[in-house]
Amino acid sequence: MGNTWVMPWQTPSLMSQRYEFVLLASVTGANIRELCRRFGISAKTGYKWLGRYRSGGQAALADRSRRPRTSPVRCAPALIARVVSLREANPTWGGRKLRRRLQDLGCEDVPAASTCNAIVRRAGLRADKSPAPTAWQRFERAQPNELWQMDFKGHFATQAGPRCHPLTVLDDHSRFNVALAACADQTGVTVQEQLTRAFSLYGLPEALLCDNGAPWGAAEPVCPHTTLTVWLLRLGVRVWHGRPYHPQTQGKDERFHRTLHEELLRQHTWRDLDHCAQRFIRYRQTYNCERPHDSLGGDTPMRRYRASPRAMPRVLPSLDYGRDMLVQTVRSQGAITFRGQTWYVGRAFASLPVGLRPSPQADGQWQVWFAHHLLGHIDLRSNLQPKHQLRSIYPPR
Repeated sequence: MGNTWVMPWQTPSLMSQRYEFVLLASVTGANIRELCRRFGISAKTGYKWLGRYRSGGQAALADRSRRPRTSPVRCAPALIARVVSLREANPTWGGRKLRRRLQDLGCEDVPAASTCNAIVRRAGLRADKSPAPTAWQRFERAQPNELWQMDFKGHFATQAGPRCHPLTVLDDHSRFNVALAACADQTGVTVQEQLTRAFSLYGLPEALLCDNGAPWGAAEPVCPHTTLTVWLLRLGVRVWHGRPYHPQTQGKDERFHRTLHEELLRQHTWRDLDHCAQRFIRYRQTYNCERPHDSLGGDTPMRRYRASPRAMPRVLPSLDYGRDMLVQTVRSQGAITFRGQTWYVGRAFASLPVGLRPSPQADGQWQVWFAHHLLGHIDLRSNLQPKHQLRSIYPPR
């Protein structure tokens, strides 16, 4: 007496049972969950059949084939050949990148990423395993050119020339590779030449993030600036340094270095710098305009990047300071004298003027400016050191 009778679906008239259920469930005010219990089906199944009936009528209640919509064996031979050819040209690309690139090229009926992987396996084109990703804390600027990341990739030998030092510059927002240069050294002069080319083509970024090593830092233990960074400050580009011994601060450029190594550097034997430069040009084209980027949802960096509206000036802007500033010229040894005390600014600023004005935060403290950038402070309140002793305008590093 206490047993509840239910009507199972597994009957010879399965279609009629489904049809009867959806008719009853379609009545205004019907208790669909109670009908599901009575017909011996789950609520999920009941709502599924009800949805099919409303969209396709009685015919939609028939069982549908469980055969996959796409299958590697059903791909057109021409499409399979296209997948294989694209994979051979890009040996490290997986199914997602292959599929997205085929879509970008306008191919029709592009198979799923898993199918692309299956085609690759059948062609014997297995990829080497990439290093496991590191769980870094990620950040991203809201717009292109708000921040560029810059660093040298580890240098390597060439067969008939000097070692190659790849210089890389990456836009933080779009991952667009602004510069990939085959350099013979890592000097400030070389970096300035490459940045001049990049600035002339893409405009000026708001800031550049680099590490603490030469040529953009660590020239002196007290002053964080070099001749290169002083040049950048004059152009209106702020210079930021990552935390010492924390390369993950420039995580996007570090990740680009790993990609560059896997997809290009390890794939070739390098003859000389000219050979490197030509290959770098071709790889930049692939990376920026063709290669789908996982962090961009499959977009290419070129789709996210736009040139900066701040054009590279033909000559360096003059160093003019307002009437509210006292102007001091930095001596050859990098120091200035103010109110009888000697303060160290840095040799990189030798023969250049800096501006001084009272700090609005504290009496007796002065700000030291170079162009539009605050360098440091002069604190006249401290009398613990002799007046002739050299003091630094920078906080301890």
